[in-house]
Amino acid sequence: MHLLIYIIIFTAVGGVLSVLAAGIFLLLPDAQRNAVLPHGISFSIGALLAVAFWGLIPEAFEAVKSEQLQTLSGTILVGILGFFVLEKLLIWRHCHFGDCAAYDDDEHGHGHHHGVRKSAGALIIIGDGIHNFVDGVLIGAAFLTDVQLGIVTSLAVAAHEIPQEVGDFAILLESGYSKGKALCYNILASLTTVIGGVLAYFSLADLHDNLPYFLALAASSFIYIAVADLIPSLHKKTDTKTSLQQIALITAGVLLICTLHDIAHHVDVR
Repeated sequence: MHLLIYIIIFTAVGGVLSVLAAGIFLLLPDAQRNAVLPHGISFSIGALLAVAFWGLIPEAFEAVKSEQLQTLSGTILVGILGFFVLEKLLIWRHCHFGDCAAYDDDEHGHGHHHGVRKSAGALIIIGDGIHNFVDGVLIGAAFLTDVQLGIVTSLAVAAHEIPQEVGDFAILLESGYSKGKALCYNILASLTTVIGGVLAYFSLADLHDNLPYFLALAASSFIYIAVADLIPSLHKKTDTKTSLQQIALITAGVLLICTLHDIAHHVDVR
């Protein structure tokens, strides 16, 4: 039973700590935060794609047999199409209740709300919740192996979640969420880490078999958000200086996540 207490404490601390650390971004004065937000979108594109292609998908593929690879790839495809349908339903729901302004096209033909569709905020919460659930399962599995390994794993998860959470805050604010709602939704999504850890304690064997498919769904959500919602918002500014800044920040997001992920692997947290 003491292992369960460890798992609950460290999954909660790891998940919430990463959100609160990233929440420092919300403390910036409004003028500075609004100036930083467009750059945050570029950074979050790189971070989301790196998490998907450098972390989640390779880990999912490593965890299955060769004959399951096509099924796993199909899960990613179905996930991307599923998130497209989900976003359509979210847009339909807002329009049905008379809130279509967030999706009106601008002069370039891009539907937006403060530069990013409002539905992107809902999708990032769903995708982050799935990802955090998987992290909770991994932390729980580490504690069941060794307490010290569990502690190291939870700290490493918190560390590599911080830059991604900063990107999540940028997406939520840019898509029209208030600071308070952005913080609350991110904390709620982080609590799925606790759910994953507790379920791992009680039924690790069953969860372990399905873990690659959770990883695939989390990856598909991040790919869809980055490609369908965020990248189009960058094309509204086409001057050379802004374009170079966008490329540099996307690259920075990729490099930071890849570096932190590789460090986590070197200390054997996965």
